Amino acid sequence: MKGRIVVLMLLALSLTFGCTKRQEVAAEGKPAPDFTLKDLAGNPVQLSSLKGKVVLVNFWATWCPPCREEIPSLVRMTQAMQGKPFQLLAISVDEGGKNAVADFFKKSGAVLPALLDTEGKISRLYATTGVPETFVVNTKGIIVKKVVGAMDWSDPQVLAALEQLGKEK
Repeated sequence: MKGRIVVLMLLALSLTFGCTKRQEVAAEGKPAPDFTLKDLAGNPVQLSSLKGKVVLVNFWATWCPPCREEIPSLVRMTQAMQGKPFQLLAISVDEGGKNAVADFFKKSGAVLPALLDTEGKISRLYATTGVPETFVVNTKGIIVKKVVGAMDWSDPQVLAALEQLGKEK
């Protein structure tokens, strides 16, 4: 009986402290958890391959009214940041996947560099609480800001802050 208790205690300790690799929580001041997702053309995009750029990781869905309101500002921001060390990753959590996103872009006329997270793996990795939710990642791969809810990403102050982040080495 005593040996059995010791074994159970050791098992509990191993589960608590783990022999497996723990995933970092996505939070301000911490490295952005790496991921690879496919874009609408089926090409893989890996976050860590974008080091040296400011990356806006935006979780959204076609059925989300605040997301729909935010999209025009994301389009304007992307245009304003062309030629700068910047990349938007608009991660769609739509279960309809490519078709839902492509249809939305066709109807709205908006086009963003969309990635597909139909199973919600990356959304869970980033512990999002809803959509839209955005993580600003600096050139070193550190999350510097988390924004819950929609905002005007094309605001001149926001653009200036993103440009300044891109100048930091």
